[in-house]
Amino acid sequence: MPILIDIQRACPSENIPSDTLIKRWAAAALGNHNDSTELSIRVVGESESAALNKQYRGKSGATNVLSFPFSAVTPEPLPMLGDLVVCAPIVSAEAEQQQKSLQAHWAHMIVHGVLHLLGYDHGDDSDAQTMEALETEILLGLNYPAPYTATTEYN
Repeated sequence: MPILIDIQRACPSENIPSDTLIKRWAAAALGNHNDSTELSIRVVGESESAALNKQYRGKSGATNVLSFPFSAVTPEPLPMLGDLVVCAPIVSAEAEQQQKSLQAHWAHMIVHGVLHLLGYDHGDDSDAQTMEALETEILLGLNYPAPYTATTEYN
């Protein structure tokens, strides 16, 4: 079953990757998880990210990516994975701070968020190691550098 990825751009910026790239990264993170075939990715500014972060996580300020897994009780299973909310200004600032290419960091944030929707987490050291290893494998497969390796060689 093909994956339906809806991309919403609520933040005007020329630093946001193309829909084609975003869909490619999400599909790579989904891998063989084709039982959930609908995903929404919303690109927002800092004010919307901060409001959602406060409302749903009780934390102040904007954050790079928020994941909202679909969880509704329905008579029949629905093929919905959930929603990602990506804060474009935060992703751009982090890429610069971490001396990574903007595209590589965007790829990492999309992969990271989709893995959260699939149930992966980094709440403890063991879970973090598992999730980080999978993120690294996916990003290397997409020809991006390992995301948790300190480097200035991103292009």
